[in-house]
Amino acid sequence: MDEAILKDIFMYGSYAPTHYMKEPWNINLYQEKGRVAFVDAIIASYQRIGMLKKDNDAKTVKVIDSMSSFLLEIPHHALIYFKKEAEAVRYEEDYAAVCAFIQNAQLAAWEYGVGMLWTITPYMHDAGFAADIGLDSNEVKIAAVMQIGYPQHVGRDKGRLPIEEKLKIITE
Repeated sequence: MDEAILKDIFMYGSYAPTHYMKEPWNINLYQEKGRVAFVDAIIASYQRIGMLKKDNDAKTVKVIDSMSSFLLEIPHHALIYFKKEAEAVRYEEDYAAVCAFIQNAQLAAWEYGVGMLWTITPYMHDAGFAADIGLDSNEVKIAAVMQIGYPQHVGRDKGRLPIEEKLKIITE
């Protein structure tokens, strides 16, 4: 994928609402050979937190190889993170802004025919994973990992509930 398209997608994402124009989001984009260390950090995390075994059993090796192959086929992994704020309100404002950034980026990506899957996975909460990719989990919060590429097929529209099921209008 053309790097200019990715930059445009994230630039459009940056029009997200943000308190005090803080723009708290940061993006580490793993692509090409950069994906290898990222995927290795994911596998190491899954082993550390007990989702994958650490042995060399044939079944374990097969699962790890399969997972690694799948993740390495994804052209781009965008890790979205922000600096943690000590004050709870500021933290929530920043997290909300980052989520709006991600949604805007997804909408922009769709206009380019690019698929962006917003994932929140267990390794994102592993301090060892953060350290493996050069981040300090005491200082930053990983908000999401976006898996980015051109989709081979687009799933069917699953629709939405009527808004009346979610909307409560209070007049008094």
